[in-house]
Amino acid sequence: MIKINNLNFGYSKHQLLFKNMSMQLSNGHIYGLLGKNGAGKSSLLKNLAGLVYAESGSMDVLGYDPAKRQPALLEQICFIPEEFYLPSVKIDAYVKANAAFYPKFDHSYFSDLLAEFDIPVGQKLINMSYGQKKKVIIAFGLATQAKLVIMDEPTNGLDIPSKAQFRKIMASALTEDRCIIISTHQVRDLDNLIDTVIMLDESSVALKASVEEITNKLCFKRIKELDETVIYAEPSLSGFNAVVPNFHNEDSKLDIELLFNAVLAEKNKLKPIFN
Repeated sequence: MIKINNLNFGYSKHQLLFKNMSMQLSNGHIYGLLGKNGAGKSSLLKNLAGLVYAESGSMDVLGYDPAKRQPALLEQICFIPEEFYLPSVKIDAYVKANAAFYPKFDHSYFSDLLAEFDIPVGQKLINMSYGQKKKVIIAFGLATQAKLVIMDEPTNGLDIPSKAQFRKIMASALTEDRCIIISTHQVRDLDNLIDTVIMLDESSVALKASVEEITNKLCFKRIKELDETVIYAEPSLSGFNAVVPNFHNEDSKLDIELLFNAVLAEKNKLKPIFN
């Protein structure tokens, strides 16, 4: 679905965010895009949506070059940005003005999502809280039936019950011909949702692996004492939360936050394991 080959991008020619980035993404997956502030997560998403353009390299999205912004591609992409503006209109007027750009827009599904999110449909968008506005554009984006769904910090502004609703809705929104990419710095919001982790660091892809591959190769566990097998550890009340090689095929639950910190701190120890 997405092929990125030797992509070089930066807002200044003297400071590139990506250097020779190459990666392939497939349909039928929910990808979690992680990285420190300034690592280039939002910029990568904007490149995919054709909102900014690379210095060099190539990008193929659904058979198109997103930089050309062809309508045949744009109607298959839903991009939900971190920062957005909604006009002073009611939801039905917003849908009337925007749904026509998406030939497969599902009005019934959109209504179901609004009900799931408990959105007051008769209220003007501008008078809604930030969290309510965020849920409206998430619902609209999913109702487009776009094959590529791109979300930049979608859980910002959502309270704890709404985050649980979001995970439930996103899990049910994935289909075999759809690719969903979620970028966030609130990594715990992606627990039990994503199936593949992509982590950006130092102008490149520091890690790209499925949750299954990660838990096959690494074990996330609580230990009392450190030893030479520990790749990364953080102090806890009863010892350490640690990442260790999964030598004994143990079952453990992926701790995304611990993995994130481990990749940033011990990238050289992890590279041989995944390469």
